[in-house]
Formats: sequence, C-alpha cells, structure tokens
Amino acid sequence: MLACVSEPVYLLGIDTSCDDTGVGVVALTASGPEVRANVVWSQTVHAEYGGVMPELASREHVERIDQLLPQALAEASIELADLGAVAATSGPGLMGALLVGLMYGKGLAQALTVPFYAVHHLEGHVYAAATEENLAPPYLALVVSGGHTHLFDVPTQGEYHLVGATRDDAVGEAFDKVARLAGLGYPGGPAISAAAERGDPLAIPFKPPLQGQAGFEFSFSGLKTAALLAHQRGASAEDLAASFQRAAVRALVGTSVRAAEAYGRETLVVSGGVAANRELRAAFAQTGLRVAFPAGGLNTDNGAMIALAGAAALQARQTSSDLGVSAAAYVPLAPLPGGSAAAARRKAR
Repeated sequence: MLACVSEPVYLLGIDTSCDDTGVGVVALTASGPEVRANVVWSQTVHAEYGGVMPELASREHVERIDQLLPQALAEASIELADLGAVAATSGPGLMGALLVGLMYGKGLAQALTVPFYAVHHLEGHVYAAATEENLAPPYLALVVSGGHTHLFDVPTQGEYHLVGATRDDAVGEAFDKVARLAGLGYPGGPAISAAAERGDPLAIPFKPPLQGQAGFEFSFSGLKTAALLAHQRGASAEDLAASFQRAAVRALVGTSVRAAEAYGRETLVVSGGVAANRELRAAFAQTGLRVAFPAGGLNTDNGAMIALAGAAALQARQTSSDLGVSAAAYVPLAPLPGGSAAAARRKAR
C-alpha cells in the first residue's frame, strides 16, 4: 500500500483487446481504489458475421478511443492533467486491436510524464471482481469470457497458478456458436440467457463434459456438437438454450468447487463476460463458497478493470513498464499445467 495518500491518485485504464473499446478512471485513495468512470463502446459491426472480425475491430477502436477519453474524464470530474498514471492492456487479445490501446496509452503517459503500466488482460478481470468486495488472497479466480476459460489459484497478490483451462472452446465462444446455431443472435451470452427463461433445461440430456476427470480442466466442443445434433433433430431454440446453459453452468461450477476443495480455498472470484449469467450466479450461490462477482459494467472487457490492476501495481510499488513494451496476442498469466507437451498443444489451438 502507498504509505500516505492525502489526495487521490487518478489512474486511466484502457482496454482494446477484442471488440470493446474501454476507457476507465480509478481513484487511488487512502482507503483503496475507487472506480470513478467506466466508459465502454461495444462494437455492433460484427453481428452479421456471428463473431469478431479482427480488422474491423481495430478500425473501430481507432475511430472511438478519442471520443471515449473525454467522456471518461468528464464522468470522473477530472482533467487530463490530473492523471497520475496510465495503464493499458498489452495482451492477450487480437494483435491489431491491442496495439491501438497500448500505443494510445503509452503516448498519453509520455505526454503527461506519468508512469505507464502494461496490464495483462486476465489480471484486469481478476481485479474487477476482487476489488468489488475488497478481497485479499488466498482465493481461486475463474475467468470466463468469449476468449478465456481459466481457473487460477491466487495464494498472494500478484501470484497466479493455473489450476485448469479449457481444452478447446472458451465457454463464451461456445455460447456464441450455439446462439448462432439456434438463430438467437449475437452476442450469444445474453441471447442464450433470455431464451433459456422460456425453455426446459431438462429437455435435452447433454452429457457432462470430462466426467470423472482427476484434474480441473474444461471442455465445451462436445456440448457444441451435441447442440448441433439436437438442433438437427428439431429441438426448439428455447429448449436448446436452456439445456445448453444448464450443462455449461454445471461444468463450470462443479469443476470450480472440486478445485476449491482440493486447494483448501473458501473464496472464489468469478469474472469475465459470462460472469453476468444469472444461472451461473444462482448456481454458485448454492455452493457454500464465498463468491465475488464484478459490479455492473465490470463483467465484460472494460478500461476500469485495467486501471484497477494498474492501481494494484502502484500500491505494491511495482516498477512502471518500459515504454518500449509491445503487445502480445498470446501471453499466459501463469504457466500451463501438464508439462511442455500439453502447453504446446494448447498454444497451438
């Protein structure tokens, strides 16, 4: 922690890792970090493709980021000159999209002569939930989104051990693909959730993935294939949504609970876009674990969570990042379990 913070230190956070342009402001005070602004532009240009088009995403970031910065500053009631540090996502993500926010953040920090922090995208997601309830490690952290399904053990602040990850599709990606299959629209998470309320979750008996495994991995490609077969047999979109959502949620919750028991953790942080799913939240509420979710607006990709991670680095007196730091499309937050062969297989996917 900073020894004495008589006046707030304002940190700007930027995230352009995928298809959301996020700019947020966090005030680091004597009592801890506070989110003062969180402005996000969610791109709609990808809807007709049923998934994110990388080149279009990069162009949208370039067009929008200049508009979002003054909005975030106004929401936080500060001027540009009041910023004490800048943080931006450096990876993982879409390379072109990452470069937009990273270069923009580095340019601002250099112009303002303030520290710059390159932030790992997944660490931002973890802080989005952990900060909400002022959590301190140890805890487990489950990051679930369109691009990620990772379960970490966090024994101390800034230390991460990968407990398990998906072998194939990220859970949010599976939601998108099943929603597109059922004609429910994009993005798939909210579409599946809405349709599921009108369907029967027991209509389609999906087989639980990786049943009986000794580890804590995830897999959603089998559920996706089973959904396709059910659709071809004439299952309604509502029943398909409800049954798929139930199976995906059970896989996430069951594996996480087993990991918490194995690692002796009583607290679980759940973050990422899929963390907004009501069925998932209700299922975790029945586990007996202390479960922390991000506040509204901090589930999906955003700049405030990157500013929160930057604030944690500043509090811990970490050295600021070199302005020569580059973006990385693939960069693990923690080593992949299972040895080099397993790591190589997953990196190739």
